[in-house]
Amino acid sequence: MLAVHLENGRVELRNLPLPRIPEGFARIRLLAAGICSTDLELQRGYYGFSGTPGHEFVGEVTDCDDKKWVGERVAGEINLACGKCDWCARKLGRHCPTRKVLGIVNHPGAFREFLTLPTRNLHRVPKSISTEAAVFIEPVAAACEIFDQIKIPKGERVAVLGDGKLGLLIAQVLKAHGAQVHLFGRHREKLRLVDVYSEVVGNKKLPSKEFAFTVDSTGSSAGLATAIAMTQPRGTVVMKSTVHGLVSINTAVPIVDEITLVGSRCGRMEAAIPLLASGKVRVENLISESFSLDRAPEAFARAATKGVLKVLLRGNGL
Repeated sequence: MLAVHLENGRVELRNLPLPRIPEGFARIRLLAAGICSTDLELQRGYYGFSGTPGHEFVGEVTDCDDKKWVGERVAGEINLACGKCDWCARKLGRHCPTRKVLGIVNHPGAFREFLTLPTRNLHRVPKSISTEAAVFIEPVAAACEIFDQIKIPKGERVAVLGDGKLGLLIAQVLKAHGAQVHLFGRHREKLRLVDVYSEVVGNKKLPSKEFAFTVDSTGSSAGLATAIAMTQPRGTVVMKSTVHGLVSINTAVPIVDEITLVGSRCGRMEAAIPLLASGKVRVENLISESFSLDRAPEAFARAATKGVLKVLLRGNGL
């Protein structure tokens, strides 16, 4: 089978044997996958990564012990937890100390013709969600995670910083839950893709200490300091940016203003699937381009181009 390989900043294609199927796992034929900001950070050296990346995917189960899954179109939770520790018992397998993470930590990712995941990680994709839209189940779940971590009252004004892929999804998810979303970004054409109040960041001075809740999804090292400055005393900043390298902030500001910083990453797909199926979160206009798997180096270069949103990789022959 064909697989993408990242190493030392290079994107290569390799021919590999079909992956074996451990007990309790399924083998899944890739239908489509999305190149996200984390994949680009892995290419730049995040986690010292070397291997096959990719964790936003939809595929078709071709083989597993539990035959009721065969032929199903699925998305999958990316954390492969042990299922036995205290964290797993609390249904927080994403914090299992021995977990593997699809396409990130010790488990080859989805950018290959066939991948494997435990069947307990799989979620059926309803027919009402297109294959292209199903690629977004994982990042929409990450946006939904905010509501599993903090309580945001309906009608509350929430600032979202960043008009990239994740920022646009977070803005839609927050609106679907009843928040008044104020989206700040640098590209007017991107801000227009979602139906929320938005402002172009430029020479205009940003609000200071105005929001009780602020989400940093800028993907930049400067985003966190900006989010903190926009947040009221005793407010909350949700940190959604994954950045390779250190982030420098003046800690006196969140300490004096008693601001809560909340790290936030993966979420439950059970929360994301209904939002996509109902159309409350729309993603089709967030897709910039689609490439076959054998054009992965070209696709990565395109995904890293300024102004580009989601770039998809299709399974070969699709």
